[in-house]
Parts: sequence; structure tokens; C-alpha cells
Amino acid sequence: MNHNLAHLHPYPFAKMTTLFADSKPANGYSEIKLGIGEPKHEPPAFVLDVLRENLDKISRYPTTNGMFELRQTIAHWLEKRFFLSHVDANTQVLPVMGTREAIFSFVQAVINHDTADNESTSSSASNASPLVVMPNPFYQIYEGAAILAQATPHFVSCTLDNDFKGDYRVVPKDVWARTQLVFVCSPNNPTGSVMTMEDWEYLIRLSDRYGFVIASDECYSELYFDTAPIGLLQACANLGRRNFKNCIVFHSLSKRSNLPGLRSGFVAGDAEILQAYLQYRTYQGCAMPIPHQLASIAAWQDEKHVAHNRALYQEKFALWMSELGELLDLRMPEAGFYFWIKVPQQFGEDDEVFVKALYEQANIHALAGRYLSREVDGNNPGKGYVRVALVASVEESREAISRIRKLLAA
Repeated sequence: MNHNLAHLHPYPFAKMTTLFADSKPANGYSEIKLGIGEPKHEPPAFVLDVLRENLDKISRYPTTNGMFELRQTIAHWLEKRFFLSHVDANTQVLPVMGTREAIFSFVQAVINHDTADNESTSSSASNASPLVVMPNPFYQIYEGAAILAQATPHFVSCTLDNDFKGDYRVVPKDVWARTQLVFVCSPNNPTGSVMTMEDWEYLIRLSDRYGFVIASDECYSELYFDTAPIGLLQACANLGRRNFKNCIVFHSLSKRSNLPGLRSGFVAGDAEILQAYLQYRTYQGCAMPIPHQLASIAAWQDEKHVAHNRALYQEKFALWMSELGELLDLRMPEAGFYFWIKVPQQFGEDDEVFVKALYEQANIHALAGRYLSREVDGNNPGKGYVRVALVASVEESREAISRIRKLLAA
């Protein structure tokens, strides 16, 4: 077996299972799941209709790069959403079976251990393993993919001091010299912070200097409140970089359209990188079934259901802020569907203690922040925080709020 498997951390929800091993949920309360970021809103009926109407096409092998009609639909969506003059559906868009598998496989395709010809890599760093820079806390696939690609994760802590989005300006030059890939999550999971144009420009200029690829995970981009977040490709266009050199974005229908089980997303950006990645995927054998592609076309072409989805999340966030804002340290995210909550002092500011209390006294599932983070220089930036996903219905949210108020008053 691959010896690097031994270096993988247990997944956060496996850690939660261990934490609750000797616990029992509160009696008399139905379970409310706010720990996993799995959308619970109704998926759009018209998308399910398209899926059912085309089940007979399951008998056909799909191509790795997907149907042109799907790529063209995605290209048009990108142009409209991010104010892009042109996206080439043939070279700059690649449908994928959900961004989780795409993010993992992309790292395997990008990381290169033969750096002898890389002029940006100093001779002193050439014998060291490549680095993958990522936010901390982070989506765990970034780290696992890096480890199994025999690269070393380098964590940029997201704290209150840097608006929970990480300060790339403090990363040392010798780290950038070894970096081959930078992951950015904007809107961020779990903190809800969003990159600004200034933030994007700084990273893009660093990429020009050191030659690393920027991979932007933008799966929460459509769950915003007032202003649609700027994306990496949009930032490139603002800088006059229409070829999106070394810049790649990941998007998904899971959060935007409440279709996590459809496993439909796309990768877009630098055509040269995507050409090589397509070759990798041809061997990997992860092509989207044709019925899923046709359903995806319908989803990407409609914005009404997305606006309705946003409104439901906005209602729940407003409810939580009004009912719990004075009792909990709730910070309104810029986008996404997570609260990144500072643990109250009555629980010793301990995220494990707080999530156990939520489970044992209110039968509410939340996620301990330390499980989404790694210790850097003696500090785990997720420690003392809890991630709550507002994925349950408005009615369940009201019930969860009622239970939490009782817990905090105890």
C-alpha cells in the first residue's frame, strides 16, 4: 500500500464519532444535523425531471470532457456571472464528477517532483518536497490530496486578526520558492470570508514570480447576501489576463442548486493546464453520466431557483442573528452557509466541550473547529471555534435556536 496513507489524518467526522463514543443524545429531542455541510433545501424539480426523462441514456459511455452543450452552458454562465468577455468551451472548461474528486485528482496531476528545469526553484530548495499552500482551517481534501501526491502542506492561518482569510504577505520567500500549488477557498469554508480584488492581485503577482498554480475553490460563490463575491477568473480579467495563466477555479451544483448527490461540477481556467489535466482524467476514468450532464445544463441555465435558495439562507441567518446574537459571539459571514462561532466562556472556550454539550443536552450536531485545522507554531486557529452549517429547514432552525437558548441559560 501507498506508505503516504499512514500520514493522513482521520476525517473530521471520524474524530467527532470518537468524541461522542461515550455520549448519548438528549432524550426527548429529535436530531438536528448542523455539522455536515450537506444542503437540505429541496432540489429544483425541473432538474430532476430532466434527469428522469433521460435515464435511458445511462446505457451510453460518456466522454471524459463531457458534452459540448454542457461546456458551452458553463462557459456562458461564467461569462455572465463573472463579467468575462469570452470563455472557450473547448479549452477552458472541463465538467467533473463533483469538485471533491476533481480537487483531489487535480493535485495529483499538477505536482511535479522533477523541478530541475524550474528556474523559479532555488538549488537549495530543489531537493525538498514540493509545497501546497492552503488556508487553515481548510477543506480536508486539500491536505489529503497534497500528502498522497508526496507534497508537503503549508498552512496559512485564518484568524480574527486577518479577517479569517489568511495573510499571504507573511509567507516567507523560501516557502514560495518551493510552492507548486496554492489553494484558496473563497467564500471560505468554514469562516465565510471572501477574497477582495486586492487579495487576488497579490496572489496572481506572486504566481507570476514563482510559477505556482492558483486553485480557487468557489463552491459557495452563489450563497451570498448583498454583493456577489469576485472570483479568480474575474480578477484575472480585471488585470487584462484573458488566458487565465496558472489560474484554475472549481464550481459545483451541490450548494448552488441543492444537488449534492448529482455529483456535478466543473473546472475552468488556464487552457494549457486543463489540456494536461484532461489527459490525466482520461486515464482516471471519472466521466459524468449523460443524464447528469443534461440535468446539469438545465441547472446552470436557471437562476430563479438559486435566488430562492439564497433567500432561504438569508432568512435563517437573520433568524439566528436576531435570536442568538446577544447570547453567542455570532459573526455574520460574507457568504456561504456556515457560522464560525467563538465558543462561550461558560464552556471554557473549548470547542470539544461545546459540541458535546450541544449533542448531549440538545441533540444538535455541530463540528469542533480544531478538527478542521492543524497546529502551526503551537497554535491551532480552529481551536475554540465551532462550525455550524445552516442547512436544516427554517422550522428546524427555530427549534435549534430554542434548544441552544435553553443550553446557554442552564
